[in-house]
Amino acid sequence: MANDKTKSEGFTPEERAAMKERAKEAKSAATAAEADREVLAKIVEMTPPERAMAERLYAIIAENAPELSPKTWYGMPAWAKDGKIVCFFQSAEKFKTRYATFGFNEDARLDDGDMWPVAYALTKLTAGDEAKITALVKKAAG
Repeated sequence: MANDKTKSEGFTPEERAAMKERAKEAKSAATAAEADREVLAKIVEMTPPERAMAERLYAIIAENAPELSPKTWYGMPAWAKDGKIVCFFQSAEKFKTRYATFGFNEDARLDDGDMWPVAYALTKLTAGDEAKITALVKKAAG
């Protein structure tokens, strides 16, 4: 019984691994080119369905928000402005969750009234989804 309680209150092995990757990233002084290569390497490691989504996100952001710089964040692809993460992709496979997530941090300029979404579940990307993401990324990079 004590084991179950300890497990439920602690971090999963996937979360602990992500925290270790984040600590390593924080110590890294990667150049923009190195950071870009690291993001692409993380995308290549993904399962085919998630790789396809991450590759599309990478292309959408590069084309529509070139002011955002790719970098890894908790071992996942992310894009930053002035060193601060604006948006990120989180793998369902890596974190053993039901769906992948495309999310935005507080530096994203998405404010809309008193409440607005900052993360989106992804199972695949349709043309309509890509259009919505394009608009959100442009606004977030603001």
